[in-house]
Amino acid sequence: MATIPANTRLAAERTWTGRLAALVKAAREAPLAVVVILGGLILVAALADLIAPYDPTLPVKGAEIFAPPFWMEGGSLATPLGTDFQGRDILSRLIYGARVSLIVGLMGTLVAGGIGTALGIVSGYLGGWVDQIIMRVTDAWLALPAIVFAIFLAAMIGPSMWNIIVILGAVYWTRYARVIRGEVLSLRERDFVKLAEIAGASKLRVIKKHILPNVLNTATVLASLTVGVVIIAEASLSFLGVGVPPPQPAWGLMLSEARPTLMAGQWWLTVFPGACILLIVLATQLFGDWLRVRLDPQTRNL
Repeated sequence: MATIPANTRLAAERTWTGRLAALVKAAREAPLAVVVILGGLILVAALADLIAPYDPTLPVKGAEIFAPPFWMEGGSLATPLGTDFQGRDILSRLIYGARVSLIVGLMGTLVAGGIGTALGIVSGYLGGWVDQIIMRVTDAWLALPAIVFAIFLAAMIGPSMWNIIVILGAVYWTRYARVIRGEVLSLRERDFVKLAEIAGASKLRVIKKHILPNVLNTATVLASLTVGVVIIAEASLSFLGVGVPPPQPAWGLMLSEARPTLMAGQWWLTVFPGACILLIVLATQLFGDWLRVRLDPQTRNL
């Protein structure tokens, strides 16, 4: 049976130790408010089944409809943030809504980033007619209003969380393709790429070993800034009735259901989900700005 040499194991351990140390250092340097907000929301979404006091899709037994938060007259600690028009617990729906928003935001960004980065690399490195076709399709895609196009696709495919992920990925890949193509046009003229081609490396190997690693920083920054955009788009689609279908809890859907009651005094039905959307989008944008500065070589070497 073959054994792994000791020096190879030591090198692998040092590599993982170095990566872990770099991750810990980056976490310490990240803005505290952003870490608290995003970390808290991720934790809440992951533990929703344990944290949520009630089933978010069913009325709370014995609770009144439109019960106010516990600090208002008529409120109860049993439903601390009140209930909606069906007597469902607002807190439970917010907790499960965090899971929906994070899944759609992260997965939609992953789909968009994967499509856009792949097309941007192929377009920029191969050039010629391949570049022309991909860029003309990208230009046509960019000419379409994002939300209107997403509404059209959602109406055609049908509302569901996973359909929305695919739709938003198909809508927002263009920003990746444009930016990554510009990076690749510069990289393909660098000496290390030319030397790899002269040495006989295939195009696939050049892309895998030399192009892709050098555009990952840019793609990562774009992804961190796209998450908030995707979350807002999902909330907008749910608000308009073509996003996550009821009774599954989603913050945009909660806003849509509460819209008729806003002028009737049930302010908590709109304020709480709206505040959640505001916090998560603000946190992701601040994290994206910090990540952009951290990954910028010019500022990193100061």
